[in-house]
Amino acid sequence: MNVNKLSKRLDRVVSYVIPGSKIADIGSDHAYLPCYAIKHGVASRAVAGEVVEGPYQAAIQQVNSSGLKDLIDVRKGNGLAVIEAGEVDCIVIAGMGGALITEILETGKEKLEGVKRLILQPNLAANNIRRWMLENEWQLIHENILCEDNKSYEVLVAEKGNPYLPYTDEKKEILLGPYLLQEKNEIFQHKWLQEIQQWEKILQHLKSSEENEANRRKQNELLEKINMVKEALS
Repeated sequence: MNVNKLSKRLDRVVSYVIPGSKIADIGSDHAYLPCYAIKHGVASRAVAGEVVEGPYQAAIQQVNSSGLKDLIDVRKGNGLAVIEAGEVDCIVIAGMGGALITEILETGKEKLEGVKRLILQPNLAANNIRRWMLENEWQLIHENILCEDNKSYEVLVAEKGNPYLPYTDEKKEILLGPYLLQEKNEIFQHKWLQEIQQWEKILQHLKSSEENEANRRKQNELLEKINMVKEALS
């Protein structure tokens, strides 16, 4: 992967950037995504944010060697602390857990003023992000699922709007994704069949463990999810 050829995952992410946007790539690592977006005319300006010193220095080096330091600001800071309210149109957060992405958005909510689009790629727990969107009036407008290096990744795209519009069965669709559930492609089915197998192993372990209220509650929660996903896949 380099500034001229992104990974399949990041290429899918950048495909949702509105052309001409000013973007912030939070957790930018080597700044490949913003460099690619600028070089290919997708974004007009970019902020590459990094909290860790090593990747921050790598991003600076990459931006400088690409001749893009006048168009990409590399900033060190935690989450959305690297941007000012109204500075960017589009925020990209890719390659983190859903819980961490949600925490970044919640902590930096005041920085979302003027942002037209969120493009979020959680490595797991996308349901946390969908729930946050519902609670904060961000409407999920696109979802995508892809496989790379034997791992599945979901991409969620949101804009300000009616957050409940995509949902008809909230509990199920928060977990599985309303658009992904409509398509139910092979990657989606493979991902959730694997999840069911993992949940069933955990369930068997719980059944052989000490009986108590917490254990029973966990078993019931797992059974509900297993049955819900099996029904969705049938």
